[in-house]
Amino acid sequence: MIHLHCTKKLLAKLPVNESGTLPNQESNSTESPLSGWHANLIILQRRQCVLFVHDATRFPLFAPSLKKADFARLDWHFTDVFMNTLLKVGASEQALENAQRFLAPLVCDSVCNRSVQGTMNQMTQDLENRLWFDRSSVKDLLPYSTSAWLTERPCNVKGVKDCIWPTKAMLSLLEKAI
Repeated sequence: MIHLHCTKKLLAKLPVNESGTLPNQESNSTESPLSGWHANLIILQRRQCVLFVHDATRFPLFAPSLKKADFARLDWHFTDVFMNTLLKVGASEQALENAQRFLAPLVCDSVCNRSVQGTMNQMTQDLENRLWFDRSSVKDLLPYSTSAWLTERPCNVKGVKDCIWPTKAMLSLLEKAI
């Protein structure tokens, strides 16, 4: 299972059952090495988007323009954007195989980490600034290249002296995973 810590706004949109899983998913008690993500529902130009950020690596995933039915398939969107963003950032074959092997059903809860939420807020502001500065539409944002663009900035983490580069940290996690 992959723990997905959702904001209250996002959790209200998700059709999760009492165990925190989405429809048509089996609960798996084994925790994946990829576990530990935060997700937030953000509204950009009146469109519902979801921003995922991995807790340890600060690796972001962006799923734009979601409709009500898409929230029931959030695990599919997560997997799709994750694997394709890894391709965009130049992940090795070994990293891609490990990522595929470690993908598991999402288990949603409302536990939050303020440090990760701060990172998500900064990334949201970067997206808003990009839309405003380029005078573009959220419909024009491609999920994979936008996610890869968000990984190209250093992130500060509470309790860590140096900055974390999301791409480098995620690829290191995947290549070292057994």
